[in-house]
Amino acid sequence: LIDTGWPDHDGRDAKRIAAVAKQAGLDHIDFVLITHYHTDHVGGVPQLLERIPVAEFIDHGPLRETDDKATVTGYNAYQMVLAQSNDKHIVAQPGMKLPLFGISATVVSADGNLIQSPLPGAGETNPYCTNNPPHPSDETENTRSVGVVFQYGKMRMIDLGDLTWDKEMQLVCPANKLGQVDVYIVSHHGWDHSGSPAFVDGIAPRVALMDNGETKGGSPSVWRIIEKSPRLKDLWQLHYSAAGGSHENVAAPYIANLKGEDKGDFIKLLAFPNGRLVVTNSRTGFTKSYPAP
Repeated sequence: LIDTGWPDHDGRDAKRIAAVAKQAGLDHIDFVLITHYHTDHVGGVPQLLERIPVAEFIDHGPLRETDDKATVTGYNAYQMVLAQSNDKHIVAQPGMKLPLFGISATVVSADGNLIQSPLPGAGETNPYCTNNPPHPSDETENTRSVGVVFQYGKMRMIDLGDLTWDKEMQLVCPANKLGQVDVYIVSHHGWDHSGSPAFVDGIAPRVALMDNGETKGGSPSVWRIIEKSPRLKDLWQLHYSAAGGSHENVAAPYIANLKGEDKGDFIKLLAFPNGRLVVTNSRTGFTKSYPAP
């Protein structure tokens, strides 16, 4: 599991995670990876443990953003959980392989640090690095996000948490250290502090899954960048984006929660070792298959 959602709303996010875990036939979670310590990512840890056991945690190490009260509160609650579990957790480092069975999971960013050498098969000059306006360096927990590239047979997926534009650019310019992927978990909820054209076009996903809220992320500029990506077949959204309005949202079958609705519907991805993908919208059961490339 990557991140645990908010701590409030009567345990809403923890309940949703536990419900999906039950649907998957799980009675525990082996690893919970906390990308960074902002409240919407780490806040739900205590409530989640009330509903399903977790064997081990993965994070980037100490909190760096100590001047934000909500972030400090969420981090302290998480530290209490670690103390009660005898501090059983892994501190991620760029280049580290996470101990997942049957899946290669390589950390590419953690605590503001990035891999220095390309992943296997990557490293070519990225032709999309020109004409990308620079963004200022981010000093918050976002830039500390643990980012991971997963490989299952030929299928590759990337999730960088809330890693920001400036760090993304360092990963793909001038050489693309990441290579192309099949699935892109859209960075930073689709907010325009992440998702540069050089990054999105460089990793060239076939399917993108945007974990946005109706009023969180889903920036029109990011939506347009993803939609124009050279290999993209489809973008799927967790929620309708109010910022996107009538022009910059995907069609309703590709949105799990429509305008004004938040029933906890989700997007299910099945990935196969040959690169075949199957995506399902739990709201409607609408399913689309993407053949192996």
